[in-house]
Amino acid sequence: MLDLFQIMDSCAGIGPVVALIKNGVFPIIQIGIPILLVLMGTIDLGKAVMSNDDKEIKAATGKLIKRAIAAVAVFFVVFLVNLVFGWIGSARNTEGGETIKGENDWFDCWNDIT
Repeated sequence: MLDLFQIMDSCAGIGPVVALIKNGVFPIIQIGIPILLVLMGTIDLGKAVMSNDDKEIKAATGKLIKRAIAAVAVFFVVFLVNLVFGWIGSARNTEGGETIKGENDWFDCWNDIT
């Protein structure tokens, strides 16, 4: 079965999709979701502090810590994906020291999109 990237030039048909993922979806995941999680935790803690209930403050503090840890974990998702793509891309098949055309063109496409 022919690989889609062997048929097309690097990014010829899927460039807009790769650009959307790399420049649209990943920044939202990497920046937006952690900000939202920390903001929600801060609001919960603020409500608990306003209620002056020690038990509720302790529960809200625990929630804030869990959300902050989740925010840090989500932030590094994009870094890990790019790291894995780098490892896979560096393991290119070569023949006589030169990269075989059509091998890992998806990686070239990923790196060419800015």
